[in-house]
Amino acid sequence: MSKRIMMIGPVYPYNTGISHYVSILYKQLSKKNEVSLISYTMMYPRFLYKKPQKDYEDDVLKLDDVRYMLHSANPFNWIKVASYINREKPDLLLLQWMHPYFAPCYIVLTKLISKSIKIMYICHNVFPHERFPLDKWLTKHTLRQADYFITHSKSDGEDLKTVIRDPKLIVAVHPAYNFFKIKNMSKEEARKILNIKDNEKVLLFFGLIREYKGLKHLLKAVKLLKEREDFDTQDLKLLIAGDFGSSREVYDKMIEEYNIGDMLDITSGYIPISEVEKFFAACDIVVLPYESATQSGVIQVAYSFRKPVLATRVGGLPDVVLDNETGYVVEPFDPGEIADSIVDFFDNDRAMSFMEGIGREAYRYSWDRMEENIYSLAGWDKED
Repeated sequence: MSKRIMMIGPVYPYNTGISHYVSILYKQLSKKNEVSLISYTMMYPRFLYKKPQKDYEDDVLKLDDVRYMLHSANPFNWIKVASYINREKPDLLLLQWMHPYFAPCYIVLTKLISKSIKIMYICHNVFPHERFPLDKWLTKHTLRQADYFITHSKSDGEDLKTVIRDPKLIVAVHPAYNFFKIKNMSKEEARKILNIKDNEKVLLFFGLIREYKGLKHLLKAVKLLKEREDFDTQDLKLLIAGDFGSSREVYDKMIEEYNIGDMLDITSGYIPISEVEKFFAACDIVVLPYESATQSGVIQVAYSFRKPVLATRVGGLPDVVLDNETGYVVEPFDPGEIADSIVDFFDNDRAMSFMEGIGREAYRYSWDRMEENIYSLAGWDKED
């Protein structure tokens, strides 16, 4: 017997990683269940999020039958949406917890929902990357309304336990993002598009460029590699693809100071879904030199292309990147260790063994597995 599931979260045209996540999960759950989806008429107010929130051209994950009806800052709207949910009587309400900004909306909404409707939060970040006063209080008072929780890292699971006593929780790795493989592009084809030689050793740093993501440590690692006598950097290239925001000048000064401009290829700005494939197809290894993190969707994009990952030992990254099996896990703030791992990867030709490791872990990263976790928490038979 299929279940009635109602999801709340951003989807197309919102251009966030979580909108990709919600779209794929909706498709997965819809295979066996009656699933409805509520998205936002307004997600973030402009004074809090000044960049464009929507991209109508980037429609690869466009869904039909989405109800755009939730206004995150209108209390009268929350009452209306709660009334609609109660009329629909789903077996499960599945919400995305992204940031304490949504606390007032979700607190009111969930308090108005019938007690017969079970509530599950998928916590992408229990606490925000950039902490602020009252964020823990807001998180606690929002999440305590729920029956079940999923986090994508052990560290987030531990954070959850600081605000919810004995939560009904499953810690599940973030599923892989396979939808970026639109053209099934070969490495040779991707490199031709990006004007990269077949024999070049290519690193990729991808995504929004923020201080905590540690790009400066990767730039320092490239400098150290250039200075090493035991490693040929003549054919080493670092691809950087992402939005610098207002910090581009800081990194340009570092690049000039380190004299590594000839080793970099930078694509600055938001990368549409249709343009992502060429960067991952072209690279040899993806590097996440993060200073802090809970989890990262970039790893799951890399794995969908069977690309190994060099990540730091922060948050949930070591839960997903298995050291010396699917990539490397190094200490944060350590450009020397990043450089050493890059040397080991290319000098000892680790690519094939890491690709095999990613293949062995494929089911753990699957959306089928994610669906099983939801069923398990809700107490449903997966064969229903």
